[in-house]
Amino acid sequence: MNDYQRACELKEETIANRRYIHEHAEVGLELPQTRAYVMEKLKEYGLEPKVCGAGVTATLGKAGKVLLLRADMDALPMPEESGESFACKDGIHNHACGHDFHAAMLLTAAKILKEKENELEGTVKFMFQPAEETFEGSRNMIEHGILENPKVDAALAFHVAAGKVPAGLVMYNDSGVMMSSVDGFKITIHGKGAHGASPHTAIDPINVGTHIYLALQELIARESNPSHACVLTIGQFAAGSAPNIIPEIAVLQGTIRTNDKGARELLVRRMKQVAEGEAAVFGASVEIEMLSEVCPLICDPTLTDEMVGYIKELPVPGLSLYPGASANASEDFALIAERVPSVFMYLGSGYLDERGDYGAHNPNSGSYIILLLNEILLISRIFSKLGLEFPVLITWESVMILPV
Repeated sequence: MNDYQRACELKEETIANRRYIHEHAEVGLELPQTRAYVMEKLKEYGLEPKVCGAGVTATLGKAGKVLLLRADMDALPMPEESGESFACKDGIHNHACGHDFHAAMLLTAAKILKEKENELEGTVKFMFQPAEETFEGSRNMIEHGILENPKVDAALAFHVAAGKVPAGLVMYNDSGVMMSSVDGFKITIHGKGAHGASPHTAIDPINVGTHIYLALQELIARESNPSHACVLTIGQFAAGSAPNIIPEIAVLQGTIRTNDKGARELLVRRMKQVAEGEAAVFGASVEIEMLSEVCPLICDPTLTDEMVGYIKELPVPGLSLYPGASANASEDFALIAERVPSVFMYLGSGYLDERGDYGAHNPNSGSYIILLLNEILLISRIFSKLGLEFPVLITWESVMILPV
């Protein structure tokens, strides 16, 4: 039996794993149900999983070069409106970014690789990561040694692409920034509360926050080089508890994303200056907290080109490659790629009909198609630039389409 046939045999198990993780969606660093389920399955498949920070890891294979295979497994803090029978029932969490797919596919890869362990040369290290959405997970697992013992030589990650992105499309970047940096920030404005009928006695933090919000827009419109991709978004503005009370505090939270190092430094510095300056104009003060600081995702060109070459050899109907992919979205796999040669690819997983109207982070985006493991390929000499004989196992998610 070849790998493709074995993957097909495990189709229903892969779907069941995905649906369990989807139905029990959890967010952030602490994913108790998801982590327990992943560890239970890895043990069932014959591996010896270990807790690594807030995530899970396991290894298999022989001594030698080490390839890290990473899957994130956290969800989003938003309701689900997909109507699926396996939708998350708590009403506040939703796997609207496809991380349930990533975890389920990597579990199936682990099972097949364990069955083939005696044929492997080198070591495969699995990284089941929490908190990608909050950009905490990779850093947490790095701090707890995911890249050590055994020391990782290279890393690989896939991400499904929803919306009207057809199955079979593989998007990659071997020549520049694939995904933007992200600097999340929280601006807490301290004013002076008062009765709503006496605004002249207050320092209104809502008014201050509004001026800060408007001034921040000018950083993109008038201070950012238009040749660079720069995005500044305020996603939360919270203040007050009643319509007749001017509050003491208002809070703005947002992100700065760019594909340019100089632009990143400028925008972060100016965001702080603008917030402090606008607050001072009205007699208020601000506290600024950086919530995330993630560099741009830049893939290793040599390793990426090797990977693309092997993908071209796959006998997969409908397979097409899209080079030069770049996005303003951000990904904390960048912290892994900053430390070891890495490859990151987007895999088309959307619909071309009306279901494709709902992309990632949409409450209706649960109606993806599932991508099953098609083949596990043993590839040698992928690290030619290091002069190493490095057998690499690639888990390839194919275009076998199953509505779920």
